[in-house]
Amino acid sequence: MTLSPRSRANAVRLIALLLVVSLLAPAGVSALTYDPSTDTSLEPGTITSPANGSTVISVQGYTFQGNTNPKKPARLLSVGPRGDLQWTHNDSVGGSAWFFDVDPLPNGNLLVSSPRAGDTVVFELNPETQERVWQERFNMTDTHDVAYLGDDRIAIANMREWNASAEVSDDRIVIYNRSTGEFTWEWYFKNHFPESTDGGYNDDWSHVNDVDPVGEDRLLLSPRNFDQAIVVDIESKEIVERLGSDDDYDVMREQHNPDWLLSENGTPTILVADSGNNRVVEYAKEDGEWVRTWEVGTGSLTWPRDADRLPNGNTLVTDTLNHRVMELTPTGEVVWEYYATWGPYDAERIGTGPESSGPTIRDLNASGSYDITGSANLTAGGNESVGFAGRIRATFAGTALEGPMNEFATRWAHVTPWLRPVWMSGWDFVWAISALLVGLVWAGGELIAGRQQIVAGIRRLADR
Repeated sequence: MTLSPRSRANAVRLIALLLVVSLLAPAGVSALTYDPSTDTSLEPGTITSPANGSTVISVQGYTFQGNTNPKKPARLLSVGPRGDLQWTHNDSVGGSAWFFDVDPLPNGNLLVSSPRAGDTVVFELNPETQERVWQERFNMTDTHDVAYLGDDRIAIANMREWNASAEVSDDRIVIYNRSTGEFTWEWYFKNHFPESTDGGYNDDWSHVNDVDPVGEDRLLLSPRNFDQAIVVDIESKEIVERLGSDDDYDVMREQHNPDWLLSENGTPTILVADSGNNRVVEYAKEDGEWVRTWEVGTGSLTWPRDADRLPNGNTLVTDTLNHRVMELTPTGEVVWEYYATWGPYDAERIGTGPESSGPTIRDLNASGSYDITGSANLTAGGNESVGFAGRIRATFAGTALEGPMNEFATRWAHVTPWLRPVWMSGWDFVWAISALLVGLVWAGGELIAGRQQIVAGIRRLADR
């Protein structure tokens, strides 16, 4: 039997409707069965070896246009050696807060950087009383990292400092003296990098996310969007060391929080969370060249943003989009792990000082590339053993599309967790997006068909 055009159109509509409903069904079931009381937002994972002290974690949280998602909160927290939650610090005073860098100070308090309401608030927090000892508010849109230099001096990584009138990036590093209330030193990226870097000036040109002292007269900086770590001499303002270069993704890609170490024989070494490559790497400088000596986590980390070498030789890693902090042995075994949503940024082991304080991988005789083993692989924050991004990479591996599909998978893994509702799994989100696309195609088809009917009707009237 031959169907009439109207019957065929109705059959297509029914198929499209069934497809949309089928694709939305998993998300609907998740929404109906989601129980917030069972959400593993703060929970220990693998702990085979108690930590040698408390671990303080800054959790970035999710704030959009001044509104913080209550299910994706920003907070600081302290975790005990055996994974017991010791305290949390939720703070939205003066506008919805992000939390980024947190550093232990010599007096036992914490130095915190917290952008909010278009400014940056830097404060000293007493962890016992949960009160601020002091705070400074700067007219800086975004600051991910600050560093205590002693004598009331603070180094500040001032990113997203866009000069709209001149259409120039004024991203800079400054040193602020709290005693005098003055900026005593400043260093601009535009004076040391060509305008063409990272495709040209924009409102987030360098995305400098880290500043650390190297001795008393140098600073280690991390211009994330330039794919490199640099060391600047404070007196001369010259760049005296450089690891990586713009768009050389084999070395680093959009890294965070590099740390400077020296081996027993004095070899300069940099340990860094290589975020865009989803790994942690270490480089040693030999005969004037940087050589990769260690790589861990490729295939299991997702956007790591901090890595600190501990005195015992293990490495404390903040695996942001898997919402966990892990202590790894030099060969990649998890011995301590804590899950902390939503989006941990920085982790510090109290008693070991800020940043790295342990030996290099070369000194540990552990050079090599290692997988991560022993993780509890909990579902905090929606982590899944085989996610959509991983499936895309596996499907197109070894094909002509491997490069662009890997790029797509990387961007998907980095962007969608911030957009996906907490009750929706990663695959639920894929099916929901697919349903939206089918719906848009369906709607487009209906518009075209409707237009054709209108045109046909007009022609019939004209022919009468």
